[in-house]
Amino acid sequence: MTGALPSVTQAVLLAGGQGSRLRPYTDTRPKPMIEIPGTGTPIIGHQLAWLAAEGVTDAVVSCGHLAEVLQDWLDATELPLRVSTVVESEPLGRGGGLKYAAKSLPRPEEPWYATNGDIWTRFSLREMAAFHFERAATATLALARPRIPWGAVETNELGQILDFIESPPSPFLINAGVYVFDPEFTELLPERGDHERTTFPQLARERRLAGFPLPQGAYWRAIDTAKDLTEAAKELAAQRPL
Repeated sequence: MTGALPSVTQAVLLAGGQGSRLRPYTDTRPKPMIEIPGTGTPIIGHQLAWLAAEGVTDAVVSCGHLAEVLQDWLDATELPLRVSTVVESEPLGRGGGLKYAAKSLPRPEEPWYATNGDIWTRFSLREMAAFHFERAATATLALARPRIPWGAVETNELGQILDFIESPPSPFLINAGVYVFDPEFTELLPERGDHERTTFPQLARERRLAGFPLPQGAYWRAIDTAKDLTEAAKELAAQRPL
């Protein structure tokens, strides 16, 4: 590919999940509105600041569970980019929710980012977009290597224990919940259901799906449980990664 690579300036944030594993926090607010202890800012606030710092000027937030709490916060907060919201009148699934929200993007003929509303991360989205365009992919997934939440045991061929390893990195890469999509991706999404079971496998078979490994040392955590909140606060206090 020659010439300047396109820039990505719009994004969709999926923020409509029930967050049942984070109760009682999510009894009164949607999961993206939960504050990381010690930061004074909800998860979605960190996400919007990150997107703006990476050149995004417009974001669409797909709301569902307790949508009005999130909308009230957006209305009352000075934000670093333009933000609009859409609310699903009935659950459409992750793929359907993405498609519904993407229809409200201001520039449908341009590429777009997407992120799950419970991801707290920092890495160069511009580098991920360049990776995406250089490979002429239709969709690119960020890939993380999380730490296994249990201690591992290393043994030799005789079955003797050699060492104990606390929370080792997973041998597998996982979907990190951050994406770059070409404009035509929107029409490939299901009206209802999960794109990870339909659209992504189809694109993988056609070799149109790329995977961008997060750079070494990049901070990434999915906030799924109360323990994740505690661990994120510890990591922030220890490293100040953000």
